[in-house]
This record gives sequence, C-alpha cells and structure tokens, in this order.
Amino acid sequence: MMSVFSLAEPQREVALVSELAALTERHRRACAPYRRVLDAIQARPPYERLSDLPWLPVRLFKTHELRSVPEDQVFRVLTSSGTTGQRPSRIYLDREAAATQPRMLAATLREVLGGRRLPMLVVDSRSVVRDPTLSARGAGVLGMMNFGRDHTFVLDERGRVDAEAVKGFLARYGGERFLIFGFTFMVWLHLRDLGADLSQGVLVHSGGWKRLAEQAVDNAEFRRRLAAECGLTRVHNFYGMVEQIGTVFLEGPDGDGLYCPDFADVVVRDPETWQEVPVGEPGLIEVVSTLPTSYPGHVLLTEDLGVVRGVDDGCWPGKRFEVLGRLPRAEARGCSDTMGRG
Repeated sequence: MMSVFSLAEPQREVALVSELAALTERHRRACAPYRRVLDAIQARPPYERLSDLPWLPVRLFKTHELRSVPEDQVFRVLTSSGTTGQRPSRIYLDREAAATQPRMLAATLREVLGGRRLPMLVVDSRSVVRDPTLSARGAGVLGMMNFGRDHTFVLDERGRVDAEAVKGFLARYGGERFLIFGFTFMVWLHLRDLGADLSQGVLVHSGGWKRLAEQAVDNAEFRRRLAAECGLTRVHNFYGMVEQIGTVFLEGPDGDGLYCPDFADVVVRDPETWQEVPVGEPGLIEVVSTLPTSYPGHVLLTEDLGVVRGVDDGCWPGKRFEVLGRLPRAEARGCSDTMGRG
C-alpha cells in the first residue's frame, strides 16, 4: 500500500482545497446549524487556498448538535473528554464514516508500525475500554488495540502497575519488535518505574503534555529519558482529537515535528487577525481533514497554540509542526491529564 506521507505541500494544497470545498458545500446542504454559520460569515466559494476555507471553532461541538446525516443513519456517537462539569463534544458517525476512520488511522500508523499486528503493551487499565459510554480516552485505547495482539495492560483494574503482567509479556515478546501505546503523562509516570528493557518496543503516545510542562519536561527530555532509562528509541508522539476522529498528525522518526498525512493539513492563524502566519511564527492551530463526511468537522480551529517548523524539509513531505500548549484560559482537556489527576 502506498504511503500516506507522500504529497509535497503544493500538490497537497491543490488536492485538499478541491475536496474540502466540496465537503463544505455538502455540509452546507445537509446541516442547518452549519449553514447558518456560513450564511452569517458570508462564506462562499471559490476557495483558492486552505486558509480561505471557513472554519468552525472546535468548542462548537460542545454546544450544538452538528451532523450531516439523518438521525436514523447515525451509527455511532463519540464523546470527547473534558473538565468535570463541562459538556463534552458529540461526534456523529454514519456507517461509512465509522468504517473510514480506522482504515485511514491504520494507513497513517503503518508508516511506523509496519503491516502486521505486533504484541502490544497498553499503558492503561483494561477498565478504560469497558465503559459503555466509551470516552475519548477509551476510544483512543480501543482504536490503538486494533494494531496490536496479545494485549497486556500495564495497570490493573485499580490503576496500579501490574509488574507481573509486564514481566510475563517481556518474557514472551521482549526479544522482538512490539508495540507500546499510552497517553503521554501515563507513559512518563509508569514506564520509567518498571526498570525493564523496552529497547525492542515502538512507543506511540499522545496527549498529557500539560502535566509534563509543569515538571519542565519537553519532548526532547521525554525522549532522552525514555532512551536512557528504558532503552526506548523508537518513539512517536501524535496529535489528534475526537472532533476529527481517524486523523492523526504523527511525529517523525527523528522527533523533529508532527507531520500531516496526505488527507489532512494544518493552518496556523494569528489569534487577533485570524490570518495565516508565516513559518516559524506561533498562533492557533487549525486542522483540516477530508475524513469528516457525516458531520461538519473538516475545517476546525482548535484551542491549541502551535508553530509550523518547516515545509517539505523533513523526513516526510509536507508541513512539520509543533504543538506549544493550550490557549490561555481555554478549557483544560486531554485524556491523560484527567487520568493523571485521578
């Protein structure tokens, strides 16, 4: 299968603008609240660049029902994590969208995991995937479990490290390549304390940087300590959200930034003028993806600050960017932050 990290930025922009413009009109026709937003801001084609496309603030999914399919065609409803007392986002998927999401996630992660399912350590508790409401954290774990086999959970049902389970897993698989998945703060909190050789592991992790920032731990220090204390050198952070389920922006092998798959991209905007800022200048991250077909989540302005570090100059083509943190006074959100406090 072809890599989903193949398009240089000029070709990517042309392809995405065309497809996202068509999605904008599709959602305009099918979703009345979205149509009212577009009418209010007088958004009309043609759109020449990604930055010309009308965006929705991601918070709108917490306050409005936004779907572009009839209610009887809704196959699954996903909810985001959030601060206690805050209403979560609700994301409506029909069968087509629900099938596309894991397929494109698999295509993205295949770049670092290969084509076969690996033995898998999950830095979480099995209870997180048993919750019938399936929070964003649970959905993240469950989604990643599709890429592994012989799943072993690092934590027991009460959230304590299950050292015997990990020891047994490494006795069986520690000499071959295996997958480790966890939310970033959970990985930092629990993996280093295992005192285990994880040098054959491929770690995929996401979220939870707020807690690490409070401890003055950045991405470089995170990678350095895991290499020194666990032997982990194949480490891939990713950035994604339930509002664009199936789309993840994946860290390259060298840790030099997050990369956009061919069906997605980012625009960084000045939070005062809303104009796109140049490479190297920080602003608010806008994420675009062709995957949201059952709800108008294809062009979303997040509450995260970031910066594009380079374009077509890294290990994969396209933009490479860094997430700098949350917009001040934005609602705290994130699966592993919540778990870490617990």
